Amino acid sequence: MFDNLKYAFKVSRFRFWIYTGGTFVIGYTLGAERISDFYSLDYYIYLFYFFFLANVFIYGVNDLFDLSTDKENPKKEEKEHKLVRAKIRDLKVIIYVTTIISLILLFFQNNWIERAVFSSFLFLSYFYSANPLRFKSKPVVDFSSNMLYIMPGIFAYILISSEFPPLLIILAGFFHISAMHIFSAVPDIKYDKKAGIKTTAVVLGEKPSLMLSLGFWSVFASITIFLTGYHPLSLLILIYPMIPLFILKYEKAKIKKIYWFLPYVNISLGGILFIVLIFETIL
Repeated sequence: MFDNLKYAFKVSRFRFWIYTGGTFVIGYTLGAERISDFYSLDYYIYLFYFFFLANVFIYGVNDLFDLSTDKENPKKEEKEHKLVRAKIRDLKVIIYVTTIISLILLFFQNNWIERAVFSSFLFLSYFYSANPLRFKSKPVVDFSSNMLYIMPGIFAYILISSEFPPLLIILAGFFHISAMHIFSAVPDIKYDKKAGIKTTAVVLGEKPSLMLSLGFWSVFASITIFLTGYHPLSLLILIYPMIPLFILKYEKAKIKKIYWFLPYVNISLGGILFIVLIFETIL
């Protein structure tokens, strides 16, 4: 049992938990009206789900369907998780367990709107990597399907407020995850080409991909600054477009190293946003 949990933890990519769990927390905080909203049992159930179990599902499916294409990518071995054939059965068991838990949660959700959003999250999470759709291998569709990382926030907002979040917030989230996806695919261009995966980054090449990331993050930053009423702290969001701009300007900058700082940037800025929302909206 302990070995299975340990393996599930490894598959889940701890450093990437913030991309689903953090989105859930921010979505819930945006929809909450009082501090007592955080005493709800549902909040903690889904907090655990989107931080841990959702990532076991996303990356478990990813590892299973990328078994052959991950062979030549050292990033999988050094920083993430590379599936070996001896562990395929264990991985499938973990995926089945998280799927069953997901379906149980789906059954007990309050209404069909919650179920629709949660189902969309599961659908995108599975078919991002899985055949026959395999969104990750289709240009434009690859970064667009990364809406899966926004779904926890939309779900959380509905969970606490019974309403959809404002469209502008969803749009900001879309531009952010699109930029994140394209940027993170740049270090993999060489390996994806070898594996026959036709991502947006593979089609465009390194510099155009960085320019597109710069554009998307610039739109994201502009919307965010506007939504905060030009709060001084919102200017920190400009860190995002500055990252690809820095790499484009200084050719010696190593994107592979800079890429691994992004989770820390997301955690830091997400934490600041959470604190500001707590103090200005709820307390």
